Amino acid sequence: MGQLDIMKPTAHIPFCFLISLIFAAACKNENSQHMSTTPPLAKKSPKQLEKHGDIRIDDYYWMNDREDQEVLDYLNAENHYYAEMTKHTKDFQKELFQEMKSRIKEDDNSVPYKYNGYWYITRYEKGGEYPIYLRKKESLEAQDELLFDCNEMAKEHEFFNLRGVSVSPDNNLASFATDTVSRRQYTIQIKDLGTGKVFEDTIENTTGSSVWANDGETLFYAKKDPVTLRADKIYRHKLGTPASEDVLVFHEKDSTYNTFVYKTKSKKYLVIGSVSTLTSEYQILDADKPEGEFSIFSPREKGVEYSISHYNGNFFVLTNKDKATNFKLMQANDVQTTSEHWKEFIPHREEVLLEDIEIFKDHYVLAERENGLNRLEVVRWDGADSYYLPFESETYVAGASVNVDFNTNTFRYYYNEMGAPYAIIDFDMDTKSKTILKELEVLGGKFDKNNYRTKRVWATARDGVKVPISMVYHKDVKFDGKSPLLQYAYGSYGSTIDPYFSSIRLSLLDRGFIYAIAHVRGGEYLGRKWYEDGKLLHKKNTFTDFVDCSKFLVDQNYTSPEHLYASGGSAGGLLMGAIINLEPELYNGVIAAVPFVDVVTTMLDDSIPLTTSEYDEWGNPNEKEFYDYMKSYSPYDNVEPVSYPNLYVSTGLHDSQVQYWEPAKWVAKLRELKTGDNLLFLDTNMDAGHGGASGRFESLKETAKEYTFILDLEGKL
Repeated sequence: MGQLDIMKPTAHIPFCFLISLIFAAACKNENSQHMSTTPPLAKKSPKQLEKHGDIRIDDYYWMNDREDQEVLDYLNAENHYYAEMTKHTKDFQKELFQEMKSRIKEDDNSVPYKYNGYWYITRYEKGGEYPIYLRKKESLEAQDELLFDCNEMAKEHEFFNLRGVSVSPDNNLASFATDTVSRRQYTIQIKDLGTGKVFEDTIENTTGSSVWANDGETLFYAKKDPVTLRADKIYRHKLGTPASEDVLVFHEKDSTYNTFVYKTKSKKYLVIGSVSTLTSEYQILDADKPEGEFSIFSPREKGVEYSISHYNGNFFVLTNKDKATNFKLMQANDVQTTSEHWKEFIPHREEVLLEDIEIFKDHYVLAERENGLNRLEVVRWDGADSYYLPFESETYVAGASVNVDFNTNTFRYYYNEMGAPYAIIDFDMDTKSKTILKELEVLGGKFDKNNYRTKRVWATARDGVKVPISMVYHKDVKFDGKSPLLQYAYGSYGSTIDPYFSSIRLSLLDRGFIYAIAHVRGGEYLGRKWYEDGKLLHKKNTFTDFVDCSKFLVDQNYTSPEHLYASGGSAGGLLMGAIINLEPELYNGVIAAVPFVDVVTTMLDDSIPLTTSEYDEWGNPNEKEFYDYMKSYSPYDNVEPVSYPNLYVSTGLHDSQVQYWEPAKWVAKLRELKTGDNLLFLDTNMDAGHGGASGRFESLKETAKEYTFILDLEGKL
């Protein structure tokens, strides 16, 4: 519901449709080539860490300095070891990269959408790594107007990301932001769309997002703390003035909150948001009066979350206030906005999670989730009609796409099944007819959706709770316990991994793999309580759910421990570290991508980016109860002298979310203590951060590494 961002023409489409988030896994291999290289051993320099009278010894704390040449030497030594140990797979990696790339249409356009008199389009050209952003005035037959050619802009950089484009109300200017380091510290600039000139206005160290007031000359943006990278300040910038003269509008002093700014879809209000994991607060200002004072919409209350949409003199408030665990929708007028004046519009429902609302002149659309499945309900404001869009599968994803205009009866949404590509659909809410605007093309001539099967099964966790698993596989796969199976999960922050389609994943499915998403607690697949039961002092449910899903898949003969693999990234990498400590012999291989594995040390260091804002997710280890609980599952603190599965661990030197030293220290400790001959690789991208390589196809090379690793160890090269 935020500002228009023309750089995200599929703004409401889960990024899983655009970029494969699949992390492959590894398993045993007796190949003699793997025995010919000695793995690097990091030096030990014991550091005593004490809290609550408890002493921990960290032998690898010294790695916490990306400027230290000794650290860089160690990371490069690990990279060299990985390269030497896998050099027999290099040709296959290249072939696999080309195979995955060949399924993707290189010369492609997004579905155009119209905003303020212009059609906006994202185009990819053959041979280009980055998008080209265009617009056409009024008609799709009009001449292209080039906004940004990211291929040209990225030429001098190893990493490049452009985001946060915001077009001024008169359509003449666009603010935009770039990151060339991968630390998610963006520089905002302003471009004259008529002349192509970029103004001298340069604003450093921002989140990348910015929004224009209605005068077309005043820009609001969020700036980050240079050390913690927390977005803590909102500034007002006047076109043509130096950034040093920008006015501080708001300072979020509570270190557990982040702040941001956007404009309502009605264009009437500028909105400053302040959010922590459990609490939110908003301030509003008439967008016609940018030098006025923002006023609090409704003061923050611990544990109360809300978000606001504006339409026709009213605000609609999505909130969990008054124990509405799965959220409800309230209504308030423009004048009396505090919570005591809210009136119930959609009541709380125990079995239905209310996720969002999309507003149009005659209708509104509710995005809901029941029993894990997406639902879209269309309702007329006058109450004359309401209905759900019909979806029949149990393994699908559906949601609102780009809907920037109030004055339309057309609702744009996306839909895909786990075994079939997604479509962008325009739906006429009056006639109930639909037009498929675009279906993802899977090139190469070999794809037939009828060759794949999907299903949802339910595992019983150790405490009796039923945990859903979404699966996809080739129709020829046999459930005889011999099929390789890759099990993926995330399980944190209430983030739901839906059963999405991936053309990249076909490289595993066509080679006999089953792919399974475990919808473990800590996500929000089965509602808000599903999330609450997998965080803070219930976090271990996430880990045991995953393990219990694995055991179910083995018991049901889908696979066996000899062919079972697990994968996860970031907080999902923490999950990977936890499960191999719990059940090291259950998995033949595990991929941990940018893993958050040194939980206690990180959460005790409030100078590290994101730490303080995450206390509501993990707990504050300055309190002994949380310290003890974190320590009991933190992967780095619980490495033991056991035979761990084959491991492929990846990270980025410039990662701002999970610092590179967490996986580096973890691998060093594993090398020291693990028994047996299973593989252990640390692969550090020395140019990238949390999201890996930039560029449309460069990231496929990372996926090709992961897939090659697992396929080699399964004997399928």
